[in-house]
Amino acid sequence: MASAANANLNAVRETMDVLLEISRLLNTGLDMESLSICVRLCEQGINPEALSAVIKELRKASESLKASENSTN
Repeated sequence: MASAANANLNAVRETMDVLLEISRLLNTGLDMESLSICVRLCEQGINPEALSAVIKELRKASESLKASENSTN
């Protein structure tokens, strides 16, 4: 039983490593933790395109906030 659990864990790690490499090749800017959260959300039924749109909007808002903070300093 432990052997099957270890095999499953190894398969999950390998899958996440492959997804992270694809993410890097596509220049998504997602780290392992962020990518893992996105995968879990998609597994729970979240629309991947909607998730992508939210991430893009959050990045824009973050950049805008940083720019406004820099202009006030």
